[in-house]
Amino acid sequence: MSRARFRLGLVVGKFAPLHLGHEMVIARAAECCERVLVLSYSKPSPEGCGLLQRRAWLEMRFPSREKFDVRVLDDEEVAASCLARHVVPREMPRDDDPDGTVHQAYLVWLLHDVLGCRPDAMFGSEDYVHACAALIGRVGGSRVEPMVVDLERSSVPVRATQVRRDPIGYRRFLAPEVASTFVRRVGLIGGESTGKTSLARALAERLGTTWVAEYGRERWELQDGHLSEADLLAIAEEQIRREDAALGRARGWLVCDTTPWTTLGYAHWMFGRADQRLESIARRRYDRLVLCAPDFQFVQDGTRRDSDFRQQQHAWYLQGIRSRGSPWILAEGSIDSRVDEIVRWLGVASEE
Repeated sequence: MSRARFRLGLVVGKFAPLHLGHEMVIARAAECCERVLVLSYSKPSPEGCGLLQRRAWLEMRFPSREKFDVRVLDDEEVAASCLARHVVPREMPRDDDPDGTVHQAYLVWLLHDVLGCRPDAMFGSEDYVHACAALIGRVGGSRVEPMVVDLERSSVPVRATQVRRDPIGYRRFLAPEVASTFVRRVGLIGGESTGKTSLARALAERLGTTWVAEYGRERWELQDGHLSEADLLAIAEEQIRREDAALGRARGWLVCDTTPWTTLGYAHWMFGRADQRLESIARRRYDRLVLCAPDFQFVQDGTRRDSDFRQQQHAWYLQGIRSRGSPWILAEGSIDSRVDEIVRWLGVASEE
C-alpha cells in the first residue's frame, strides 16, 4: 500500500445536502491523506439540511472514525469549544455575506484557535481553495497544498443549490441514504373495509412512487387468523422496517397502507391493553395522515368483524388524530375522487 501524501486533509462545505460531488472530494482527500477533517457549518441551515441531518449524512457515508474527523458546527457548538479552550467566541458569518475574505478569516480562526487543527492540504471543487489554503498556511506557519477536484463539474455535473431546490428531481446525484431523507411519508388509516389498500395503490400510481402494503394482514393469513400480543408488536416493527426499506425506491412521497397506530388500536380492541414498546412505536410521526371514511359498502372477506366495529374504529381515529401532530385529511367518496383530493392537498397536482 502506498504511503499517504499528506498527514491531514481538510474538506469544508455546507453539504446541504451532501451530494455525490461532495463525496468525490472527500474520497479524493481520503486517498491522499492519512486522516481527513470534514468540516461543515452554515448560517442559517438550509431547510431540510439542519445540523443534525448533515452530521447524520456525513457519518453514514464516512463512518470510519480512524480516517474521518467529522465536525458539523453552529454558533452554540463553536462557543462550547471556545469555552473549553479559553478562546473569545466569534459570530459565524452568514451564508449570504458576499465578502469571501470574512468567511476565509473565520475558517482560519476556527481551525487554529478553536479546533487546533493544522491541515497539510485543502480539498474542494471551487477556485477559492487556492486563496483559502494559502491563508491557512500563512497563519499556521506551514504550506497547505490546494487540491482542486472536478472544478468544471464534469464528473458530477450538479451543485448543491440545484439539489436543494429539487432533491427528488436530482436524486441521481445523491447516495440512497441521503435521498431517502427527502421522501415524505403519507400514512393511510381507517376502519376495516374503507378502501385503504385500493387507495394506497391508486395514490402511489398517481404520484409515480411506491407504496407499502399492510404486513398485519399478511401475518394474519400466515397464522390462520391467530395473533398474540407479541405478534402485534412484531407486526408494528416489521411494518416500520418495510417502510424504511421502501424509502430508497420512493419518489417524493411514500404511501403507507397502514401505520403502527392502527396496530396499537388492534392491541386494545383484541386484548384490552398494549405493550409499552408498541405504545412507543405507535407514536411514529407521518408527514401526512389520510383517514378513510367508512362510506364504502362493507365487504366481509372473512378477516373482518362487522360494520358496527368499523364505525367504532372510525370514532377512535377521529378522537385521537388531532393529537398525532401530523396534518390530516378525511378521504371520502370513490377511489378516484379521493386520489384527486389527496393529490391537491399534498400540493403535487402538477405531477399528474
